[in-house]
Amino acid sequence: MKTVEQIKQPILQEMELFEEKFKESMASKVPLLNRITHYIIRRKGKQMRPMFVFLVAKMVSDGKFDERTYRGASVIELIHTATLVHDDVVDDSNRRRGFFSLNALWKNKIAVLVGDFLLSKGLLLSIDNDDFDILKLISIAVREMSEGELLQIEKARKLDITEEIYFDIIRQKTATLISACCGIGAASVNGSSEEIEKMRKFGEFIGIAFQIKDDLFDYSDAKIGKPTGIDIKEQKMTLPLIYTLNNCEKSEKKWLINSVKNHNKDKKRVKEVIAFVKQKGGIEYTTSKMLEYQQQALTFLESYPESEYKSSLILMVNYVIDRKI
Repeated sequence: MKTVEQIKQPILQEMELFEEKFKESMASKVPLLNRITHYIIRRKGKQMRPMFVFLVAKMVSDGKFDERTYRGASVIELIHTATLVHDDVVDDSNRRRGFFSLNALWKNKIAVLVGDFLLSKGLLLSIDNDDFDILKLISIAVREMSEGELLQIEKARKLDITEEIYFDIIRQKTATLISACCGIGAASVNGSSEEIEKMRKFGEFIGIAFQIKDDLFDYSDAKIGKPTGIDIKEQKMTLPLIYTLNNCEKSEKKWLINSVKNHNKDKKRVKEVIAFVKQKGGIEYTTSKMLEYQQQALTFLESYPESEYKSSLILMVNYVIDRKI
């Protein structure tokens, strides 16, 4: 049995019911919108976000939850899908998860409007049910995701990202959404404010480990669906590169910056950069940081009694590190 299927095992029925509720939450009176939202539902990914919501909710409440948890998971998916649709427009991207993106099929104007529609659906789902605590958690996540993206754009121009800024960016860009899922899971079953905060931190540390793993893929030889060196080609400052820049001679640093800035389309040069980062210990250092965050995430689960939900969350933390894609 694949790991994702194992993780899902204790919440299989809930996930099936969630699919129905999520479809309902997207319904509209406009036929064009319904066609597009049907397309979105068909091309869904692994659905890690609702899995986090359900597993945390069940672990915190000894296996019980109600409509509020389903609404929390739907709000996350609606608002996250809205941000993805807008991202594809901003990045002028034609594909997402192997399918055509909305903007590729229906053009930018319709894609932006669909993103706005999904965002408003998410907000109203919370407001109509007085789930203001859930709405606050997801709104903080959207604000941080936008700030993280903008911080990355600002810093990428100068290639002067310190390790501290790098962690700020990935905490906001990637980790904040997983953090919101776990916080919402606890909030949806009326967990205490300490418990919600604890689960938010748990999600944050998993999210950071997840992004570091993504950075490492850029330097691996494995076939992972995106070509090696893509981050370098896009001038993204990732941890292996930042570590190497801070731990090499002045002349080497100059060559490295020049390579990333001016020769990032040259395949041979990109290969040389990857080899240099490996030689300088950038991969070992980055891997050790990823494992630190993984271990810190696991400590947040220690105080909870053993349950199949807790076991699935531990599997999830380990899956983030061991995944091949």
